[in-house]
Amino acid sequence: MFKKTLIAGAAVAATLVSAGQAFAEYPEKPVQFIVPWPPGDLEDVLTRMIADEFQKTYNVPAAVVNKPGGGGGPFPGAVEVANAPGDGYTIGSFIIAVPTIGPNIGIPELSPNPFEPLGNFLTYPFVIAASKDAPYNDIAGLAAHAKKNDVALGHFGAPLIPTRVTLALAKKLDFEFASDAAFDALDCNTLASGDVDVINTTLQLILPCMDKVKILASIGGERISLTPDTPTVGELVPELNIALWNGLFVRKETPADVREKIIAVAKKVALSDAAKKLASETGALIYWQDTADANAQIEKDNKTLAVMGKLLGN
Repeated sequence: MFKKTLIAGAAVAATLVSAGQAFAEYPEKPVQFIVPWPPGDLEDVLTRMIADEFQKTYNVPAAVVNKPGGGGGPFPGAVEVANAPGDGYTIGSFIIAVPTIGPNIGIPELSPNPFEPLGNFLTYPFVIAASKDAPYNDIAGLAAHAKKNDVALGHFGAPLIPTRVTLALAKKLDFEFASDAAFDALDCNTLASGDVDVINTTLQLILPCMDKVKILASIGGERISLTPDTPTVGELVPELNIALWNGLFVRKETPADVREKIIAVAKKVALSDAAKKLASETGALIYWQDTADANAQIEKDNKTLAVMGKLLGN
């Protein structure tokens, strides 16, 4: 009898331990935020702010892990999140290309799309810019000039969405760039050197020489606060209206209570005074767009990308 009692007691104890493990409160171990870009850009800065606040709020280690891999694929950072359990311990901080392009370019881990947005928090201040002495002041002037003269475009890569927007804009306005080339950096020196005539870059990179450049248009849902008189591409050609956003993503099976805890921290950071200061300094839009609206944004952007694909013949 004594032996049977011991066995029964051990079984109950094991069940209680197992139940305790199953229902352990999230988070109970280190959390990773995967950024598929090198350190230093806006999404990296903001994701680090979110990770720091997460660590402070929940008293567990939280770190950003950078996994460079290009905005047009193969997205190794996104693949790592796709291969991780859907438990909230591996969170993706993704640009628009991951959920819109990723499922369509032959990456098995990303097709079908395994992710659900927690929310978007950043729109990059991407611009189309030329040197101050360029013989045109806006996109209409560029179009007229390019029909009679060779104009070279500098960008970060042909597959990237900002590049495709710029090339689709040219198609809609019935002109072509005589040449285009990818650069690792597109800043004040790129235009000053004369390597290209027009660049497609983030406003951050040319802020030091704003007195020596012309901003012809911006790419985003709203005008950039630092260049309020410059129209967006979407204003010029409504069917090319697209915002270059960044958001937090988890696997679709991630529990609701886990999502809520991540969202609470991210939303707090996005609406903080520190985020507002960063926005005012860089021209970025920083906000919190919830899951439903983020999903609607992705659906809308997929339609816009389809339009661009037809214009560009791919």
